[in-house]
Amino acid sequence: MDVRRRSLPAATRAPTGETNAYLLSHGSETALVDPPDGDAVAGLLEDRTIDHILVTHTHPDHVGGVERCAAETGATVWARAGRIDRFREAAGREPDRTFQPGTAIPLGEDRVRVLDTPGHAPDHVAFEAGRDGPILCGDCAVREGSVVVGAPEGDMRAYVTTLRRLWAIDPPALYPGHGPTIDAPRETLERLLEHRFRRERRVQVAVDGGAGTPEEVLEGAYEKDLTGVRDLARATVRAHLEKLAVEGRVDWDGERARPAGRAND
Repeated sequence: MDVRRRSLPAATRAPTGETNAYLLSHGSETALVDPPDGDAVAGLLEDRTIDHILVTHTHPDHVGGVERCAAETGATVWARAGRIDRFREAAGREPDRTFQPGTAIPLGEDRVRVLDTPGHAPDHVAFEAGRDGPILCGDCAVREGSVVVGAPEGDMRAYVTTLRRLWAIDPPALYPGHGPTIDAPRETLERLLEHRFRRERRVQVAVDGGAGTPEEVLEGAYEKDLTGVRDLARATVRAHLEKLAVEGRVDWDGERARPAGRAND
């Protein structure tokens, strides 16, 4: 299956200021994945037939061009079953068809398989391009840096499970929502897992040392300059606290954290 990436300007907090849209083709059929803003995708539609429009998740920088692309191409618009309200609100239209994890969407004589990859967003999926082919992983991974997993939208336990699942699949490549192709998937996934565990340890140490509010934990868990991204870091701290609380490693009431077993101290 032919996979082509186009990095397009988008309203995103990603450092590049761009979102990757992808064209998947086999035979005479083509699927467009994650079209950002409508104006940005205009060039993708010239002299090309689009048969399907898919999105990895419904954050604005991945779904902003769905309505325009559908109107200009007549392509079948797909959305995740059980998340139709979320898709409608983000895309401004109803989907034509729905998929769920495990769905195989025919494309020429091949297929695109849907994988469940929650964590960054609750409706997040990835797309395997052909049998044992590369995976379009949306905002699960990036080749450099890390992915924001911030509460309440993000679920850190689910995200870690997703990284492990992708590691187990061991695709030949990962095509991310931002930045260049990931040619060494397992190496990148291991780096992202280690980054999350290292941050988690710092959050745990901060709480055990007396930090209680997310802002206090933030001060203990981060050493780098957070100018311009402090809100994202604070949301990430909350996601880590939620994970630690579910695992019984801290007590967390949504506003204040305490070492496990000291909720009433």
